[in-house]
Amino acid sequence: MELHVDDASLVKNYLNGDEKALECLIARHNQRIFNFIYSKVFDTEITEDLFQETFIKVIRTLKLGKYNEEGKFLPWVMRIAHNLVMDHYRKNNRMPRYEGSEQFHVFAILEDDGVNAEKRLIRDQIESDLGVLVDRLPGEQREVVRMRMYQNMSFKEIAERTGVSINTALGRMRYALINLRKFIEENQIVLTD
Repeated sequence: MELHVDDASLVKNYLNGDEKALECLIARHNQRIFNFIYSKVFDTEITEDLFQETFIKVIRTLKLGKYNEEGKFLPWVMRIAHNLVMDHYRKNNRMPRYEGSEQFHVFAILEDDGVNAEKRLIRDQIESDLGVLVDRLPGEQREVVRMRMYQNMSFKEIAERTGVSINTALGRMRYALINLRKFIEENQIVLTD
């Protein structure tokens, strides 16, 4: 399957019996969707489960002929993933933290969907793009960034967990940020909404 075929064509091909078209869609978007889910649950095992559930739901919906988001495959899949994340939190009787806060804020849930849907999609895309860049970092730098940004650990906790001094943990974070800036400049990525 050619990579330059658009998502809408791939969906159409899949609906016409071309299983490879679905494989291409999943391969095209799997990292972005996985990173999106991980950024909400901060647990690789739960992320893998929700990722699989997302694509099971995608396949089921496509096969039932209920997909009508022509040309908007990725936002549709992201919405499914987001709903499954929310279901996960409801099932476990706890709500996610919002905007890096430990506390639940009702206003984070009660936003006007019409106005904020695009902003949320842009923010999710930025998180996904940043996740891809973090994955490109050397192992020790990537580990520190994930612990600091996604697990909200202090540098003292990071040092203890990785068995290095606080200064080494800080140094790894510094070099990671330098490398991330370099990746952003090289690829001309815009990380603002």
